Amino acid sequence: MRLQQPILKYLWLILICCPTLVVAKTTTFAISNAPNSLHPILASDASSERINALIYQPIIELDGNDRPISGLADITQHDAQHYSLVLSSMQHRFSNNADVSLLDIEASLNLARHHPRSPQAQTLSNIASIETTEQSILISLKKPDYRFAEKLHISVAPKDMLLEDETLAQRPIGSGAFIWITTQGDGGVTLRHRRSAEEIRFVVNKDPTMRVLKLLKGEASILQNDLPHEMYRLLKDDPNIQVAQTPGTTFSYLGFNMADPILKHDEIRQAIAYAINRQDIVKHLFQGNAKLANTLLAPGHWAAHPDLPAYEYSPDKAKHLLATLGFSKDNPLELSYKTSTDPFRLRIAAVFQQQLREVGIHLKIQSYEWGSFFGDIKAGRFQLYSLSWVGIRSPDVFRYVYHSDSLPPSGANRGRYVSAEVDQLIEQAEELPLEKSLPLYRKIQEKIHRDLVYVPLWHEDQIVASRRGDLKPNKHGSYQYLEQAFGQH
Repeated sequence: MRLQQPILKYLWLILICCPTLVVAKTTTFAISNAPNSLHPILASDASSERINALIYQPIIELDGNDRPISGLADITQHDAQHYSLVLSSMQHRFSNNADVSLLDIEASLNLARHHPRSPQAQTLSNIASIETTEQSILISLKKPDYRFAEKLHISVAPKDMLLEDETLAQRPIGSGAFIWITTQGDGGVTLRHRRSAEEIRFVVNKDPTMRVLKLLKGEASILQNDLPHEMYRLLKDDPNIQVAQTPGTTFSYLGFNMADPILKHDEIRQAIAYAINRQDIVKHLFQGNAKLANTLLAPGHWAAHPDLPAYEYSPDKAKHLLATLGFSKDNPLELSYKTSTDPFRLRIAAVFQQQLREVGIHLKIQSYEWGSFFGDIKAGRFQLYSLSWVGIRSPDVFRYVYHSDSLPPSGANRGRYVSAEVDQLIEQAEELPLEKSLPLYRKIQEKIHRDLVYVPLWHEDQIVASRRGDLKPNKHGSYQYLEQAFGQH
């Protein structure tokens, strides 16, 4: 007993002086893919971006209507080519206890502009110069841009860490609501809420059935999306689990390699679009938890085109188009389709394969682990593939996805689409105020729709299943609803 008394006394002192060390609550969030990078500027996959948004704060925030508001800085527009930034009135501090400075903002902005792997480099290519004084950052543009503030939704890290790409990618230092604690062996991470000290552990399990079982057994507390949709019915029947849902902006599409000698033909791409029964897929595979899409921007976005004609399911039209090029069920067209090993995405691929077979296209499905699959898509090693755009908030995405200057690695024009008309429309729209740019953005969507760069598929609902009653997903699919929920505890 004498040996145990000092230990008990020591533990009692810890409980009194540092209660969060002992009683901090941990919530487990089961995810399908590990984040590839926790670097604030260089991350490009959805899992990384969602987790990074909890760790870092941006220069400029976007509100619920995707309009710019103050973040780490306040912005002033002097005219369409000159802007200035000053630190916001609220003090912001990195997780290493250093205050966020204008020099940190300048360094992060410059890295986003110039790093060869930066997803924002094209978006920020209009910046002519940046000058930082003790009080402000002065930004001059090469040409007018009335919505430049939207482009400053860029995460900020300490300037001295930014040049250490690998270190920052593995041990992030941000000023966000959560602090990075550790990275697990599965690639998942543990974060701690700054105010409540509650921890959240993102654990990776690629098998959706196992993720659901973990939630049902209490081994996980939160799941978001990436499940076969019949499983949501199972979760809704459990009184201990709440399923919350909202229409989402995540845009799923079937992509073409426009440089491919077969797929460069309009008739082939149109035949594929007419052969796919999107309505049946949404009804049976998604159980109605998605809305058919005709353009990349979700309904309700101020720049979304509301009247694009859908490529309705029409096997007869598909067969006719293929016949003009000599293809039929007796002489089928052979194509390959790349996707991930996710079971739900493989089910969708199998439906595509069956539907295309009916019109005279033999689709060879090639599935790969996420890293290999995404690497092939970025490198152009594909004929057809399917992916989703997550968290789209600004029509600036048109430059990143469709401009000929955005061919990889400079951007995400992965289909190798080249159109002088679209390039010109994008550039003109960027120089106009919002109300005057809208007709141009609609023309861009009309041209892309006619050229069938993508087959637009659906906008997926955002669905969160949890053992907590205070979680409500947002339309963009980010995890930032956790900031408020954890701050209440």
